[in-house]
Amino acid sequence: MTASTTMSTDEVAERDRAPQWCEWIYRHFGGLQSDLYGDTTFDGHIAASHAGDVILTRLEANRHRVLRTASLARRSDTAYLKIVAPWQGSASVQQQGREARARDGAWVIYDTTAGYEIENPERCDHLIVMVPKDDIGDRQLRFDGVMARQLGGSGISRVALETMRNTYQELPNMSEAAAHGAGELIKQLVRLSLQELSGADTAVTQREALRDRIRTHVQQHLRDPALSVDAVARSLNCSRRHLYNAFAGEGESIAAYIQRMRLQACIRDLQQAGPHARPITEIALSWGFGNLSHFSRVFRDHTGKSPTEFRGS
Repeated sequence: MTASTTMSTDEVAERDRAPQWCEWIYRHFGGLQSDLYGDTTFDGHIAASHAGDVILTRLEANRHRVLRTASLARRSDTAYLKIVAPWQGSASVQQQGREARARDGAWVIYDTTAGYEIENPERCDHLIVMVPKDDIGDRQLRFDGVMARQLGGSGISRVALETMRNTYQELPNMSEAAAHGAGELIKQLVRLSLQELSGADTAVTQREALRDRIRTHVQQHLRDPALSVDAVARSLNCSRRHLYNAFAGEGESIAAYIQRMRLQACIRDLQQAGPHARPITEIALSWGFGNLSHFSRVFRDHTGKSPTEFRGS
C-alpha cells in the first residue's frame, strides 16, 4: 500500500483556515502564492500520493487562485510538468501568453519552471498530477507551444486522463512496485499526448493559434482604454466572426476576457501595500477603465468587495 499525505481545514479554527491553506499550498506545491478572491470563509482538503516519482494530488476547495512568479520558478529544486484535471468546477491556466480552461473530461498541462497563474473561480474538485519534466522531454519533443493547452477530449490524451484518474483512485490498493509501474505508464501517456499535440495541424490548432494571437494583443494593449473587439479585429486583420469563432467554447467572450485581465491587473496593484501604494482611481485608469462607477461595479461582482474594502482586507 502506498503512503499518502492529507491536509484538511476541518481541523483548523475558522479564523485560521485561509492563512493555513495558503501555507499548505505554498509548501506542498513548491512555492505558490494563493489568493482567495477576498473571501473571509474557506474550507479545503488535500490528499496526495506517489506513483513512483509521479505525484498525484486530489484538491477540494472553495474558489481560489494561485500564482507562481518567475523568481519562485527559478528557485525550484525539481522541474515538473503539472496537470490539472477537474472532476468538478473549472480551472483556467495562464502561461507563456496563453490561457487554457478545463472542466470535467479535460486536462491542462503547464511547466513549473516558468511563471504561471491559475484561477479556480468556483468550488473545485481537481486531480493535480506532477510528472518530472526531464522524463518527458526528448530531442523530438519541444515544449514551446504545447504548454497551457487543453487536452483529454479524445485520442491518447483521453486515455491519459482516465489512467491518471484510475491510478489515483487505486493507489491505496497498490504495492510500491505496482505504483511505480503506474507512474511510468502515466509519464509515457503524457509524453505521447504532447507528441500528438505538437505534431497536430488541424482546424482546432489553427483556432488555438488565433486565440493565442488575440490574447497576446490584449496583454500588450491592456492599458489602452480604446481596446475593444473591433480594435483587436483591425489590428489582427481579421473579421469579428473569426475572433468569436476563436473563443468559441471558452466560456467567455473576448470582451469579458479583456475585462477579466484588467480586473486581475488591478487586483495585483491593489495588493501592493506600503507608502508607495497608488490611489485606487489611478490604478483603475492606468488599466483602461475609463468609467470609475463601472469599474467599482464589475470589481465587486468579481471579488465580492468594493475596491476600498478589498484593499483594506
